[in-house]
Amino acid sequence: MNKKKILNDPVYGFVSVPTELIFDLIEHRYFQRLRRIKQLGLTDFVYPGALHTRFHHALGAMHLMSLALRTLKDKGVRISAQEGEAAQIAILLHDIGHGPLSHALEHAIFENVHHEDVSLHLMRLLNAEFGGHLQLAIDIFQGTYPRPFFHQLVSSQLDMDRLDYLNRDSFYSGVKEGQPGADRLIKMLTISPDDERLVLEEKAIYSVENFLVSRRVMYWQVYMHKAVTSAEQMIIRIMERARDLTRAGVPVPASPELGYFLLHPSTMLDFEQDPAIMQRFVRLDDVDIWAAVKLWAAHPDFVLSFLAHSLLERHLFKITLAPEPFDDDFKLGVTELIAEHFNLPLDEAALLMIAGRISNNAYDTGGDTINVLTKRGHVIDAAEASDLPNIRALSKRVEKYYVCYPKEITS
Repeated sequence: MNKKKILNDPVYGFVSVPTELIFDLIEHRYFQRLRRIKQLGLTDFVYPGALHTRFHHALGAMHLMSLALRTLKDKGVRISAQEGEAAQIAILLHDIGHGPLSHALEHAIFENVHHEDVSLHLMRLLNAEFGGHLQLAIDIFQGTYPRPFFHQLVSSQLDMDRLDYLNRDSFYSGVKEGQPGADRLIKMLTISPDDERLVLEEKAIYSVENFLVSRRVMYWQVYMHKAVTSAEQMIIRIMERARDLTRAGVPVPASPELGYFLLHPSTMLDFEQDPAIMQRFVRLDDVDIWAAVKLWAAHPDFVLSFLAHSLLERHLFKITLAPEPFDDDFKLGVTELIAEHFNLPLDEAALLMIAGRISNNAYDTGGDTINVLTKRGHVIDAAEASDLPNIRALSKRVEKYYVCYPKEITS
């Protein structure tokens, strides 16, 4: 069987599957599950075209990795076939541990289970299944491989993950201002001669600014759009209510996989120690969530049914944003209005008032910075290399506080 396939991607055109091992990983049920997990969760409530999946994104990130490796090779960087394959596997599998609806439910039905940890555990299971051939990819993914630029291509402030999701999410949402200029950035990649860390040529500095601006645009215009925030908080509250009812002994219909996690608190340690729990997880996807929400719209519990029905009909909660936290008196007033309108006890009414905070900075100057190699051979932070104040301004964290509540109480 010929396993060196070519796929047609709407964003990049033809994408190659370069090796038999990578083909087998793509065909594996752990990876095929990503077809059933939307990349942007509930963002299609605002941008109807944003229906692409984690499967699309993983393949796109692998393609960008292949372009980055080719660029570095062309500039004289020594990269073996084994290293190249491992780097592509590491980026291909970086999101394999995502749960349903991507980030939205990461903490609603699990106990401090982060998708990065699940991805690593699944990579280790695959490594055992494939006779140890993924160990180099795991080392690169964890950042333990002695050539650090490989890990930076997988996870950093200018990695192939970010370049693909900005490219892909702007394409499918139609927000063209979010395009990061990935082609030029990849062409400008090089390696610091001293420590083999990933850097950019000095002439790429304006492309870095464009990338960071596009990232800021995508976060505030797409990922943290106020209607998207409202929808995501509603699905989180739906799952929390279903979980609490289930653990209180109230029957809540769900698929066997979702029902298990609603009933049993599951930590990352449980995932690692009990293989049956992980196998339940890899059978869980967006289909389980939406099937359950459809059932719960008719549940006798008012809070659960009201939330589920509202989400299904896209009757999203009104969301109010402010630069400072809402005071307790305001939130109590909203809760009292909900209780009065729906004739609910105060504790149940409080479940229909959701308060929280969203924040973002396009560039983190305190983390693994984006570095530039100057013509004189010095490696400096991109924020210092720019003659414009844009990058420093983009490093400032912007915070917004919100309160969500049913629109019915304002009518």
